[in-house]
Amino acid sequence: MRIGVTFPQTELGGDPERVRTYATTVEELGYTHIVAYDHVLGADPTVHAGWSGPYDVDTTFHEPLVLFGFLAAITSLELVTGIVILPQRPTALVAKQAAEVDLLCNGRLRLGVGLGWNAVEYEALGQDFSTRGQRLEEQVPLLRRLWTEHSVTYKGSFEQVTGAGIAPLPVQRPIPVWFGASSPPAFRRAGRLADGWLPMFRPGPRFDEARSIVDEAARQAGRDPASIGIETRVPWGNGASEVAEQIAAWREAGVSHVSINTMGAGFGSVSQHLDALEEVAGLALG
Repeated sequence: MRIGVTFPQTELGGDPERVRTYATTVEELGYTHIVAYDHVLGADPTVHAGWSGPYDVDTTFHEPLVLFGFLAAITSLELVTGIVILPQRPTALVAKQAAEVDLLCNGRLRLGVGLGWNAVEYEALGQDFSTRGQRLEEQVPLLRRLWTEHSVTYKGSFEQVTGAGIAPLPVQRPIPVWFGASSPPAFRRAGRLADGWLPMFRPGPRFDEARSIVDEAARQAGRDPASIGIETRVPWGNGASEVAEQIAAWREAGVSHVSINTMGAGFGSVSQHLDALEEVAGLALG
């Protein structure tokens, strides 16, 4: 099992030196990958009355693929989007950006994608919130074609490409695509289409039920469920010992990856986040 970290972007602000310090130290501590997730825009609660989303216009988010271009030059970590909200982005542009990151990091990109929840963001980016699941199902096969074929012609319900391709192609052909999943339709979609999936549960009955749905969808699609990776996120919670216990439970459950999430733990500086991760490394790595 590979153990990485979730980049605490909502708490580190925009200082590039904090980003550099965090990423290089994480690698020195022995973690294998870094996960960053996506919001292009935050909603203004003074405009959207009754706003209850976990993020708003004041929450800091680095754009993950641009961030990974920076990290590709300074670390050897695997770079994981967990997730990019794919249906609110142009498919061909995502294919190009991801291919560029994969080249810059020499094949260390894992592209996690999902549907998102923020209709305000979809509106601002000119995409239909109500059809996002259907669109994603078209986008993923098209991404794979764009990453592996010299010239692509495709016309679907949402996507059209006529005799066009990207150059240079990525190192990984295709780049692994993992799905964020938190509902039965998303679990089934992951089983049919994904190289891996990212559940948001602790070990236990909810995870077991979700996994059974993914596995059955994979079998129905003629795929081997064992070939589909699983990455879970372990929150800091009550400290390093609890994190190490959860990592051990996930290892027992047979997941392929975990990432440790120190956001929301009350840490006020990059050094506090890193001190916590060093404590976990002493218990769970090596």
